[in-house]
Amino acid sequence: MGYLQKRIEADGIIYPGNVLKIDSFLNHQIDPKVMKEIEAEFYDYFKDRKVTKVLTVEASGIAPAIMVAAHFDVPMLFAKKARPATLKAEDAFVTDVYSYTKKITSKVMVNKAYLTADDSVLIIDDFLANGEASLGLVDIVRQAGAKVAGVGICVEKSFQPGRGRLEEAGLDVYSIVRIEAIDSENQRITFKEGH
Repeated sequence: MGYLQKRIEADGIIYPGNVLKIDSFLNHQIDPKVMKEIEAEFYDYFKDRKVTKVLTVEASGIAPAIMVAAHFDVPMLFAKKARPATLKAEDAFVTDVYSYTKKITSKVMVNKAYLTADDSVLIIDDFLANGEASLGLVDIVRQAGAKVAGVGICVEKSFQPGRGRLEEAGLDVYSIVRIEAIDSENQRITFKEGH
């Protein structure tokens, strides 16, 4: 059992509706030991993919993505949820992403100058539930004519359709922790074997 799973068991908070709150160590307050494990596992799995960029969506994917990018010695790029005044609409790749936890759809964008057809892009995110964020990032990569090297997920809710949707799109998905079930009534998490 890895350190991330141990932290989930010890400090994860379960809310109704299959919501798992782990922001005390992954996506608000960040445990560097968790990040080191994530960095090493993703690098080990994707190291032969000739990764030239690591891509995530702001904000909670940034911490693991920057660690992974540092290990690959490539730039980390994140899709912004609001277009800055310095970025013209025609200079951005744009897609819609629905957030399961926030119940909203956001337009996310990447400056066309930072993503080209020559790139091999590793997508990194903190959670995989329905796959909306990852599929949105895949759409951005494909708009650029670039290649998706794979999708790395810190915590996957395997009981939701995200992995299936990504695999149906022909993507290689590697998750550090896979959750088979969340029982909010009994405050219990069942983990799934494999990545």
